[in-house]
Amino acid sequence: METLAIRNLSFSYPGERQNAVDHVDLTLKSGEFLVLCGPSGCGKSTLLRQLKTALAPKGRREGELLLDGVPLERLDQRTQSREIGFVQQSPENQLVTDKVWHELAFGLESLGLDSPAIRRRVAEMASFFGMESWFHRPVSALSGGQKQLLNLAAAMVTQPDLLILDEPTSQLDPIAASEFLSMLARINREMGTTILLTEHRLEEALPLSDRAAVMDEGRLLCMGTPREVGETLRRRNHGMFLAMPAAMRIWAAVETERTCPVTVREGRAWLREFSAAHPPAPLPEPRKRPCPQETVLEARELWFRYGREQGDVLRGLNLQAEKGELLALLGGNGAGKTTALQLLAGLEQPQRGTVTCRGRAVLLPQDPGTLFVKKTLREDLLEVWEGRTDGTRRAQLEQTAALCRLDDLLERHPYDLSGGERQRAALAKVLLLRPDILLLDEPTKGLDAGFKQTLGEIFQTLLRRGVTLVMVSHDLDFCARYAHRCVLLFDGAAAAEGPPRSFFSGNSFYTTASNRMARELAAQAVTPEEVIAVCGGRAPQAPAEKRPGPPVPPAKTPPQKEQPLPLARKLLAWGSGAVILLGLLGALGTGDLSALTAPAGVTALGRGRLCRWGAAAAAMLVFGLSITRRPLPTECPPAARRKPARRTVIAAGLMFLAIPLTLLAGVRLLDSSRYGLVSMLVLAETMTPFFLLFEGRAPRARELAVVAALCAISVAGRAALFMLPEFKPVWAVTIVAGVSLGGETGFLVGAMTMLVSNLLFSQGPWTPWQMFAMGLVGFLAGVLFSGGRIRKSRLTLCVFGALAALVVYGGIMNLASALLWGGGLTWGTVLAYVLSGFPVDCVHAAATWMFLWFGAEPMLDKLDRVGQKYGLLE
Repeated sequence: METLAIRNLSFSYPGERQNAVDHVDLTLKSGEFLVLCGPSGCGKSTLLRQLKTALAPKGRREGELLLDGVPLERLDQRTQSREIGFVQQSPENQLVTDKVWHELAFGLESLGLDSPAIRRRVAEMASFFGMESWFHRPVSALSGGQKQLLNLAAAMVTQPDLLILDEPTSQLDPIAASEFLSMLARINREMGTTILLTEHRLEEALPLSDRAAVMDEGRLLCMGTPREVGETLRRRNHGMFLAMPAAMRIWAAVETERTCPVTVREGRAWLREFSAAHPPAPLPEPRKRPCPQETVLEARELWFRYGREQGDVLRGLNLQAEKGELLALLGGNGAGKTTALQLLAGLEQPQRGTVTCRGRAVLLPQDPGTLFVKKTLREDLLEVWEGRTDGTRRAQLEQTAALCRLDDLLERHPYDLSGGERQRAALAKVLLLRPDILLLDEPTKGLDAGFKQTLGEIFQTLLRRGVTLVMVSHDLDFCARYAHRCVLLFDGAAAAEGPPRSFFSGNSFYTTASNRMARELAAQAVTPEEVIAVCGGRAPQAPAEKRPGPPVPPAKTPPQKEQPLPLARKLLAWGSGAVILLGLLGALGTGDLSALTAPAGVTALGRGRLCRWGAAAAAMLVFGLSITRRPLPTECPPAARRKPARRTVIAAGLMFLAIPLTLLAGVRLLDSSRYGLVSMLVLAETMTPFFLLFEGRAPRARELAVVAALCAISVAGRAALFMLPEFKPVWAVTIVAGVSLGGETGFLVGAMTMLVSNLLFSQGPWTPWQMFAMGLVGFLAGVLFSGGRIRKSRLTLCVFGALAALVVYGGIMNLASALLWGGGLTWGTVLAYVLSGFPVDCVHAAATWMFLWFGAEPMLDKLDRVGQKYGLLE
């Protein structure tokens, strides 16, 4: 019976012409273990995320996905959560609670199981995975291997039929990775769970699998048993053969009639028979340093701990690196390798000991995402020079991009790249800094075998230039092949040190598969190439690399140049700006508001000030109209210019009719003391458009999370600046929400912000009025700036924000004050409250202008990015 069927599946990301997954057909039988492999960026992760709709990216999908014969889109989230387990690449990204046992119970609680059933399943799973000793520990105190094991247990506690794992061992040390994969084999063998695994550690993963499938450029290249896949790749001379187990690669390099071995045990048996008939050849000379011996980096007696109450991470560590040397730091998760790199880079200071560095040291962090700050990879690489480039620097960028195989990725967003592509991009960025000492934390993480070979060549080029490389890695084969010296960190110090041959041949578990196979034949051989040389074979040459040509730009109309403003509009803008400035100075210079008002309304002086301030508000509107431009066609495609949706019309009706009537009725009929009821009515009318928006679609948690996050930012901003009366970022955040996510969402963010933040600033009969006024600001921002009506430039946003704070919010709240406390609604009363509230409204306007000027563009970039990637609120 088929547990999973993928039929003619294709998927492309928004704005991409090429499919990330292209006409893939794949089936998994019940209880089968299938390993999916391929070069980085070939579409493996994209394919897996299609199998879990909560994780599926936005884009265009074709084809069928069937789980137990039922189309995946027909299964609700509860069924998918129960039937499909998913373990992601990074252990940190999947943990959601604080304690181990909380994490195990979280999924069961979400499914609504009763307490006895939850206790039984959690206890059983903790015993199965051997978690008794750390069952009550905080998640933050676990090692990387324990965290990933906890993610696996949390996925298995719901008893899924299908378990999907996306490179789960990429951040684990070799021993922890081997234990994790062994646990997968046990789950498959003892529980009969169907497993679909993507993995770069094929040495351990392939022997566990029933079948393997290879993807390349979004297509399924071949599929079959591990032995059949290896033979197919060898026959085609495909680059993925370099990722096959060492036994396969050694077997393929010599003339033999025996069948292809897969495991170390099979490889050792085959090698024993082969050596009986073929006398071994001598080992080739080891790799030598290209530069004369000169110490450029030295650490003496380093002691370090992160907190006074925490234990020592490093305990008297001694290290030294020579010019032109590749030094590899090895060890288990938590051994202190990354901490040592941070001390060598100067990012942390040791409690005891010294670090001596001769030259410029640059660190490539373990998480490459921390280096990316721009919208495209090209801009990110240019950011190294702070955007200032000349012909030489631009040529250097192109050369480095070609070296790291990024030619066709320069216009992509860094976070749209696969894990391996992102690692290459981060390497390119640090190489542009031209370091003397390059510190690398897991540089091979997520890289396919083909680019590991390219990375080794890049390292050899840097070493010949005299660059010193200090590399933390869990990739033992890469270190054995390219390092000059290996150091094993244990218990905060260097436990062993030596050249790769003596280092790995002296270990039983912390060694390479090639050395395990060939110890009887050549004890010092630690790489497949060395074993092949001893056998007298010829190592297969890597196929010629397919260098991508320049990216083909999508067909589009040539960009139109922005036409300058006519002279009349420029003069109008300067004149209205002068009036605005005089009006604001007059408002700030008003010291005695009592002289402007009288019991009957306003005084003659007040009427004069009112006229002046009214002229300033009108001038602000004129200024905004004079500088307003419609977006260019390239900025606002025709698809974005559409008539308001029906839900927008309904929302406008509620906001402009129902809510004002509710507020007036609350004052006239229910008395001001009943503001709680009025607030609830306004809240219901506020949220009705939002519910209409989601009625016809199934919103994802990440969409609601963005809206909730905007409300939280706005509330936090209002609370954080409590010491500055009326100088708050609430208007700015509300406007950004409306511009990015639509008028209904802008209204909701504004209204909910005032309701929640008044829990801190005190609730009162003014609360529903504040909800309506702030919500209306967000709604108008969405209506005016979306759909190509007004360009989203920083200046137009600031003008709108100031006008909204001054006229919309200020006008409504001044009217509310007259209704609530004026004693009677007359023109004199209304003008008196408008006059006395104008200076406060000016503070609101100035604060909104400032926050939008400095914060609108980065927030809009982030929200537009989220909206494009996830189809937020479409």
